[in-house]
Amino acid sequence: MVNKVTLIGNLAADPEVKATPKGTYVAKLRLATNTYIGKDDEGNVREQTEFHHLVAFGKTAEFAGQYLHKGRLVYADGRLQTNTWEDTGGQKRSRTEIVVDSLKPLGPKPQEAAA
Repeated sequence: MVNKVTLIGNLAADPEVKATPKGTYVAKLRLATNTYIGKDDEGNVREQTEFHHLVAFGKTAEFAGQYLHKGRLVYADGRLQTNTWEDTGGQKRSRTEIVVDSLKPLGPKPQEAAA
């Protein structure tokens, strides 16, 4: 059986990095990917954007927090994992995330905003 995801996209927000009580770093990232879906009647390219929830642990999470920022093009691979819970109203919720094995920046480093 195979549970493997490979994505290339832009970060939709800065990574959110926290440490567990035992000191393990956990980073939550949102990645946007675009899929070409054709052209409209005027010949303009149409794309569909998907947003993915990623979670990274340990050194990968530390790296994400230090070096990755909103808008950065990144390569991510990992596996799918679905979490379920009940919200405060008792309604069942679920979210499928990508648990990251590898995370690499692509392309040139974005220019830092002038201070």
